[in-house]
Amino acid sequence: MAKSMKTASVVRQEQIGRDIYSMTVDCPEIADAAVPGQFASLFTGDNSRLLPRPISICDADDGKLRFVYRIAGEGTRIISGLKSGDKIRLLGPLGNGYTLKDGSAILMGGGIGIPPMLYLAKKLKSKGVELKIVLGYRDEEFLKAEFDDLGEVYVSSDTGFMGVKGTVIDAIREYNIDGDVIYACGPKPMLKAIKAFAQEKGTEAQLSLEERMACGIGACLACVCETTATDDHSKVNNARVCADGPVFDAKEVVL
Repeated sequence: MAKSMKTASVVRQEQIGRDIYSMTVDCPEIADAAVPGQFASLFTGDNSRLLPRPISICDADDGKLRFVYRIAGEGTRIISGLKSGDKIRLLGPLGNGYTLKDGSAILMGGGIGIPPMLYLAKKLKSKGVELKIVLGYRDEEFLKAEFDDLGEVYVSSDTGFMGVKGTVIDAIREYNIDGDVIYACGPKPMLKAIKAFAQEKGTEAQLSLEERMACGIGACLACVCETTATDDHSKVNNARVCADGPVFDAKEVVL
């Protein structure tokens, strides 16, 4: 469905971690069209910051959109100050989403790549898919309790404060987790390791790339990634993460 620009009302906003916020807005047009893996561009309302902030969709239900994000700069800091009843402009849904498959699924989220896994987990569970969820944290936990209701949850952490000390790959090997397809979102080193693991196991993997974006609609070419296929327009091995992604088959991207 086509993206649209809307002004939404903030339903609630709360801090759920150190510099991590959960914001729910009322926006039926975008919420009803969104699929897991997509994102929206949120405008700060500050005229000195014209470019929007791309934030993944954590959940979409009953006409409402939920965003869980980390303060990364002044733009997201402004957004974190919004309260119930405030208005915010947003453009979405943007990008492609995950292709939902039958069979057992492994969901792997790292850091701020964890939130979009929640919407995906809910959709897969509604299809009767068996879920194994691997969450990678740095030094604090967030959203885990919500995943506990959706499938088997395994945790890794950089500092060892929770679960297996190490990466999501360390956790998947420690607990001998397997499945028919891997869905993942997180920083590039994590996705590179998952791509190698999927290739080793002969497992399909869909990866959502985290990249800095400017326009969010594919016009500025600020968020290109290297691919194994040649782009029909540019004739080079590049794709726009915002428009051609952010979700790619692991075999299609060079990490």
